[in-house]
Amino acid sequence: MKVLPRPQPGPLLALSLSLLFATSAAADGWTYQDARTRRALTPDEAYPELFQNVQRQWLFDDQKHFVDAVPRRDPAAIRSDYLARHHRADFDLRQFVADNFAPAPTAETRPTSPGVSLREHIERLWPALTRRNAEVPAHGSQLPLPHPYVVPGGRFRELYYWDSYFTLLGLVESGEEQLARQMVDNFAYLIDTYGHIPNGTRSYYLSRSQPPFFSFMVELMAQLEGDEAYRRYLPQLQKEYTYWMEGSQSLEPGEASRHVVRLADGSLFNRYWDDRDTPRQESYMQDVETAEQARGRPAGEVYRDLRAGAASGWDFSSRWLEDRKSMATIRTTAIVPIDLNSLLYHLENTIALACQKNAMVSCTEAYDARAERRRQAIERHLWNDAGYYADFDWKQNRLSGQITAATLYPLFVGLPSAERAERTAGTVEATLVKPGGLNTTQVDNGQQWDAPNGWAPLQWIAVSGLRRYGQERLAETVGRNFLAQVQALFDREHKLVEKYSVEGEHLGGGGGEYRLQDGFGWTNGVTLKLLGLYPRQEALAGQ
Repeated sequence: MKVLPRPQPGPLLALSLSLLFATSAAADGWTYQDARTRRALTPDEAYPELFQNVQRQWLFDDQKHFVDAVPRRDPAAIRSDYLARHHRADFDLRQFVADNFAPAPTAETRPTSPGVSLREHIERLWPALTRRNAEVPAHGSQLPLPHPYVVPGGRFRELYYWDSYFTLLGLVESGEEQLARQMVDNFAYLIDTYGHIPNGTRSYYLSRSQPPFFSFMVELMAQLEGDEAYRRYLPQLQKEYTYWMEGSQSLEPGEASRHVVRLADGSLFNRYWDDRDTPRQESYMQDVETAEQARGRPAGEVYRDLRAGAASGWDFSSRWLEDRKSMATIRTTAIVPIDLNSLLYHLENTIALACQKNAMVSCTEAYDARAERRRQAIERHLWNDAGYYADFDWKQNRLSGQITAATLYPLFVGLPSAERAERTAGTVEATLVKPGGLNTTQVDNGQQWDAPNGWAPLQWIAVSGLRRYGQERLAETVGRNFLAQVQALFDREHKLVEKYSVEGEHLGGGGGEYRLQDGFGWTNGVTLKLLGLYPRQEALAGQ
C-alpha cells in the first residue's frame, strides 16, 4: 500500500520559519488574543543545544519538567549565553538552568482528611484544579486560553483534550455548569485558533491532536442548553472534521496521508498521526532510546509512531506494538483504530444533526451519508467474527486478533446491531471484566495502557455503551467494580489517582514513563457519574 508523504521543511528552514512567524511579545506575557498572529517557539526550536543537553543528561527525573519551565529572559539571549559558556571547565549546567528558568508548579492536590466522603473530596478538588491563563509568560511553552479550565493534576498542569470530556461529566454532575461551558468554549477557541484541538495546551503539543471528543462535549452542552448549542458550535465541529479528513478527497485506493487511509476496496478510515517525526520533547530520552533499540528502522519512522501513539491517548499499549511487548516494534500509523473511527462516526452524525438544527438540508444529507459509509466500512473491516470489534493493520491487510477495551467504542456511539452488541458484551465479560473494573487489554507487558491497569474513561465508555444496548447487568458489574477499587484506595490514602490496577492486591496502577499521578481529572468525573448511577455503592462506602 502506497503512503503519500506530506512535504516537510528541513530543520534549518523550519527553525527560520518559526523565528519569522514568532512575533515579538510583551516582556511580561502574551494573551489569547495574540495567539492567532504569534506562534510560541517550542523549547527545541528556541534553544536546541541547551534543550538536548539537559534532556540527554537526565537533569530532571521527568523529561517534561524542563519543557514546562519558563525562561526568565529572552530565549535568544539564553541560547547565546549557553553557547558561549558551555565548553568552559567550570560550567555548571544545573546551575545555568536554575539561573535562567523558573520551574512550572505541579497541580498539587492534597489528600483529604479521614471522614470526608469520596463525593465531597472530589467536589473540593474542582477549585484546586481550576486554572485561569488568559495571559501566560512570554517565552514559555504554555498556550493562553480565554476562559477558566480544569487540569488533570500532578505533572499534567495544562488543559488536555480527551481527558476533559470525562472531567466535564463530573463538573455537570457537581452543578458546575458555567465552568463546563467555559471549558467547551476554550476548545472551540483552540479549533478557531490552531485549526484543531492540540493534545494539550503547550507549544510542543501543537503537532498532534487526541481522540476527538469535541462532538461529545457539544452533545453535553445541548443536553443543558438545548439545540442552540448545536447551532453555536457547528463551525468548530466542521473545522475539526476538516482537520481529521485533510487529504481524503485525493486519496486513491491503497494510499494513506496524514490522518486518513483508503483501503483497496475504497473504504475510508482514519488513523492517529503527528506532523513531526522527531523525539517528543516531553519524553525526549525515552524516544531516543526506543529508536536506538529499533535496529534497521529509520529513526524518524519510529519517532512518528511514538508520537502517533501519544496522539491516541493510549501511550503506550500493546495495540501499537508488532510483537505486543517491545516499544522498538511500535507501528501506530499502520493501524486503523476502532476507537478513533467510532469517534469520527459520532462526529459525522453530530455535524449532520447540527446542520439539521440550522435548516441546512444539503449539509445534513452529506454528513449523514458520510456517517453511513463509515458505519458500513467499520462493520465490514473492523468486526472480528469471533465476536468483537478490533483494530485493522492496513499495511499488512489483516484484522487484529487482540481483544481490548476499545472494542466497546462502537457500542458507546450506537453503531452496531443489537446482535453484534450482544456478542461484544459477551466477549468483554469473558475476557476483560475483573474485580477492580474493566481491564485495558489482556497483555501484561509493563505498558500503562495494558493489563492490569483500568482507566476511568474506559470504564465510562463501557458502562455507557453497554447500557445503551440494554446490557444493564454487565454495565453495573463494571461500574461497581471500578467504584469499589477507587473507594478502596481513597479509604487507604485519601486521594484519587490517574489509573488503577483492576487485578490482584495493588490498588494504584503502574507502568508507563512517569510515576502514578494524583488528582485526577477524569477519575473524578467518571467517579461522580458512576456514583450517580449506582448510589447504593456510595451508601455502602459510608457504612
